[in-house]
Amino acid sequence: MSPGNLLFTALSCVFFMALVGWISWLKTRGTADTKDGYFLAGRGLGATFIVGSLLLTNLSAEQLIGLNGSAYGYNMSSMGWEVTAAVATIAMALIFLPKYLAGAFTTLPQFLNDRFDPVVRRMSVVLFMLGYGLVTIPSVLYSGSVAVLLLFDVPTLTGLAYFPALVMTVIAIGVTGAVYAIFGGLRAVAISDTLNGVGLLIIGVLVPVFGLIALGGGSFGDGLAQITTQNPEKLNAIGAADDPTPFGTIFTGMIFANLFYWCTNQYVIQRTLGAQSLAEGQKGVLFSGFFKILVPFMMMIPGVIAFHLYGPGLGTIDEAYPRLIRDVLPVYLSGFFLAVLLGAVFSSFNSLLNSAATLFALDVYAPSRGGEASDAELVRVAKIASLVIALFSFVVAPLLYFSPEGLWQLIRVFTGFYNIPTVVIVIVGLFTSRVPALGAKLVIIFHVVTYGLIRFVFDDVITLHFIHLYAVLFWIEVGIMLACGWLRPRAEAWQFTRKEQVDMTPWRFAKPLAVTLFSCVVATYLLFSPLGLASVAGPGAAFGLLISALVIANLGVWGMAARRSA
Repeated sequence: MSPGNLLFTALSCVFFMALVGWISWLKTRGTADTKDGYFLAGRGLGATFIVGSLLLTNLSAEQLIGLNGSAYGYNMSSMGWEVTAAVATIAMALIFLPKYLAGAFTTLPQFLNDRFDPVVRRMSVVLFMLGYGLVTIPSVLYSGSVAVLLLFDVPTLTGLAYFPALVMTVIAIGVTGAVYAIFGGLRAVAISDTLNGVGLLIIGVLVPVFGLIALGGGSFGDGLAQITTQNPEKLNAIGAADDPTPFGTIFTGMIFANLFYWCTNQYVIQRTLGAQSLAEGQKGVLFSGFFKILVPFMMMIPGVIAFHLYGPGLGTIDEAYPRLIRDVLPVYLSGFFLAVLLGAVFSSFNSLLNSAATLFALDVYAPSRGGEASDAELVRVAKIASLVIALFSFVVAPLLYFSPEGLWQLIRVFTGFYNIPTVVIVIVGLFTSRVPALGAKLVIIFHVVTYGLIRFVFDDVITLHFIHLYAVLFWIEVGIMLACGWLRPRAEAWQFTRKEQVDMTPWRFAKPLAVTLFSCVVATYLLFSPLGLASVAGPGAAFGLLISALVIANLGVWGMAARRSA
């Protein structure tokens, strides 16, 4: 990149980031002084801000690099993590969110305290805080910084060696992202996420369009014809046993991993807990599911295009997306793209930071004060906690450079320590009334010990795919809790206490839209399968019949919904 182009990129990036910051500041002045204002955006988030924040919280640099790299090196099978997440958003909208909002919960451990006891609450906080502080927050910051280094060759531009450039990038990204979380609270995070989300959608559409035009020698149609007729197996999402995501895993452990992420993970669900009404929350969650359907098109098709442009000869699969961006994205969009990329990194980082501070302030500090802490005190403690966690992540994130091959393994291992027991405890807690706190405590201890032994001691003996392992542990742990409820039931049945602070009228179109969303999941898998695009002959009669059946079923569901609401 020439000095003139570099200056233009830097200035335009600063302009777009400053614009987002200014709008966020205008929309959040005076709203983060109270507990609900700081942690839950005053329980006033509408559907637009919820879906925007969910989108950017979930999508970051590792998806841009990793998913496109997987499509370049293998096929579309890794879209399972993204597309099937839409099913979990349906569960969140229709099952979990009504309970959370009716109980006016601010954190998930607060619900566990209400359902079980303070010990279960503390145990869950320890799991979350260790996972966030030691692994998730530093790894998001590290992976985002690496993405910026790869895409814009920061060492060459600055004249620094790789590691000093990495440290500089980590600090620059971390400080900017922390400003939103520390000073603005959840509302600032949600607004900036929404604005950056619009930019991500624009870039997500433009990159494959420019890529197909480049592939087709200036013709979008010719480029599209190439990826659908040459090496069509690259468009296959029905993963085999040796693919990154075997197809069978979406029916086992992936269900529970997605339920954890979208229905019980504090840093994701916190923006839905701030919904101004149940209807707005349901709209935001369900529409975020539709954006997950778009991920294969925006974040995997470019990897397939890169394969057709460069062949299998790149150094690593993670070079596919950065190389494509450098080759096809016009210079006049480079600053905008950098601003969007940084916005995606900021989103995941500041959302994690905000949620970790929320957990500390409300589930550690507040109980230690016997519930006597004022709103101003809790907000002050949360800001201090955010600052400490951010500074800690600045130290840990660059150190991940010295074990790059172990980074993703580390994330996978530590997430596995708390995702399954959390979703087990929440589901059993919601749908039973006699299972005691003892069951939740046993499950947490059993899972941490068993999972640790399987991953570190018996990993050569137990070779079951880790996603299938999630499912096995899930059902064993559900059995443990139900057995405790049968052998040592609560003396008094637990009763859900309603404390709603927002309108709890469900959105009348939530269920028919959920049917349409599920149909889109099925249709996407049909499209990227041997019945659809992953065939030399292209989509055949069977594909057309199945898609027609989905359309007819949806017309029937929406027709009934229209008659009921008339």
